[in-house]
Amino acid sequence: MTLPTPELHTARLRLRPFADSDADALHTMHSSTHVMRYWDSPPWTERTRAQRFIAVCREMADEGTGARLAIERASDGAFVGWCGLTGWNADFRSASLGYCLTEAMWGHGFATEAAHAVLKWAFDTLDLNRVQAEADTRNAASAQVLQKVGFVREGTLREDCIVNGDVSDSWVFGLLRREWQPSATPSAPR
Repeated sequence: MTLPTPELHTARLRLRPFADSDADALHTMHSSTHVMRYWDSPPWTERTRAQRFIAVCREMADEGTGARLAIERASDGAFVGWCGLTGWNADFRSASLGYCLTEAMWGHGFATEAAHAVLKWAFDTLDLNRVQAEADTRNAASAQVLQKVGFVREGTLREDCIVNGDVSDSWVFGLLRREWQPSATPSAPR
């Protein structure tokens, strides 16, 4: 079963399927030690990782297991990052939300806006009952994004990841269909 990657629009963003031309911006973002400091994998060192990432995004859509979308600013087409769903299970009506933004785009509400758009698609089009997300317990900004779009922190995965010898815990967040507030469109920061 395929899961066609949608094109979604918000007031300031366009979320779309990845193009091969996104590889350079994607590599720059994922090779940043600062951007990747809370991830469960080290920063990328080879440009081919970006090409493989894009290929995996296409495979997920073809296999029906998820959809990752490139995020660009509507005003000028600047690459913002990505947001998407993985682990889509049609039988359980569940999936996991993930996102990553370039450092220059932090603090402008873009992650919240993109996550809200993907969640609206997840609940309205895919008819999901549950969306889950995880965040490193040191990543307060990501936890704040999840809570702004309605997620509830459900627990902690202790010593969940070891990256470059650094042991870290992860928070697990969940959002249920009955808790989803589609009209609570996030506003841009002032």
